[in-house]
Amino acid sequence: MLHSMTGFARESVESALGTLTWEIRAVNHRYLDVQFKLPEDLRPKEQVFRQQASAVLGRGKVECGLYFRRAVDQQSEMQIDTDLVALLGTRISEVSAKLPATAAINPVEILRWPGVMRQPEVDADPLFEEASALLDTALQAIDSMRLSEGARIAEMLESRCVEIAGIATSVRARMPEVLTATRSKQQERIAKLDIEADPARLEVELALIAQKIDVDEELDRLESHLVEIRDALGGEKPVGRRLDFLMQELNREANTLGSKSADTETTKAAVDLKVLIEQMREQIQNVE
Repeated sequence: MLHSMTGFARESVESALGTLTWEIRAVNHRYLDVQFKLPEDLRPKEQVFRQQASAVLGRGKVECGLYFRRAVDQQSEMQIDTDLVALLGTRISEVSAKLPATAAINPVEILRWPGVMRQPEVDADPLFEEASALLDTALQAIDSMRLSEGARIAEMLESRCVEIAGIATSVRARMPEVLTATRSKQQERIAKLDIEADPARLEVELALIAQKIDVDEELDRLESHLVEIRDALGGEKPVGRRLDFLMQELNREANTLGSKSADTETTKAAVDLKVLIEQMREQIQNVE
């Protein structure tokens, strides 16, 4: 099934340790580029998290943020380094003695001093286990979103394939008429010149002209590319790059069709093809 490269997921879990939240944002990118923003206690586990993400996501620029709010524990959270507070008090007294006009220090400012408030260390192993399990849930959520978006893109691509196939069929059906009209025009031009033309030479020239404007090969390749696109849409592996290549090939055939055009209807068909191909190409930029 087709997967889009864009998506968003946010998953949270509460436990005795606190609240963990994963936020994952993904946009289109040439390769898989995963960036992590982690709490300090879990930075050593970044490579493990990266492997989890790579197992689910094939392409895209992915930003994964893990946020941890510790559970409130009044006995442990209010640990204060009394030695540091005493030292700060001594230094404040010394400064106040030299600068008597200085306002009194708010105790809250003391508590904000680095190192005054101590937080007990978190046991990283159970925290990692919870974060890892939650990451799996978040990855599945964003994968489901990307799959849903991919299904919409696949539906759009299929509808454009149907339109392109219809145009190719129409052009092929009109080619005998176009060749006949071109032949008649050349014969009329020769007649206006009022000269005696060699019938054998004339037939050779008309055959060359017919060969130049014949687009059967281009239409055959166009239809062949449509078959490949439909095969790709039904596959299980990432196909974004393959589809992008097929868009280039479709565009090449549309350009050739336009350059060989011998009437306005064929020219219009070539332009319509290029419009449809460009619409497909824009959507494929988001395909994994």
